[in-house]
Amino acid sequence: MMLLKDEVGMLRRVPLFSGVEPAKLKLLAFTSDRVSYSPGQILFNQGDEGDAAYVILSGTADILVDSETGQIKVAELEPNSIVGEIAILCDVSRTATVRAAGQLEALRIRKDHFLRLLKEFPEMTIEIVRVLADRLSHTTAELADARNSKH
Repeated sequence: MMLLKDEVGMLRRVPLFSGVEPAKLKLLAFTSDRVSYSPGQILFNQGDEGDAAYVILSGTADILVDSETGQIKVAELEPNSIVGEIAILCDVSRTATVRAAGQLEALRIRKDHFLRLLKEFPEMTIEIVRVLADRLSHTTAELADARNSKH
């Protein structure tokens, strides 16, 4: 079993939480659920209600989106990354399915706790915007490549 101080140490390595003071990280670790997934297990499905965000502590996960020909892998999550925040921030259903690629450990942060953290720590909000902008930039580049390869 992992101790609270170990979880706080893991959270400090996540860029999103690096500016958050240890006492608040301890509270986050205490109020969040540590969850384990086996290879192939689903964290959430595209279309589900966005009730929590997940911080990947160890292992990797695939981000899959539905298409006419079935699910397509669009990205891979590595340790210290966050997923599921779009549904919380935009109050929309899940935009993708997330599936454990191997053994996976994550911290599940409930929507209300996540939103409270963003209010208390503007630097976290800035980091979230950075993460989302980076994803959008990659997606835009990939769309441009896909469009160019068709011509």
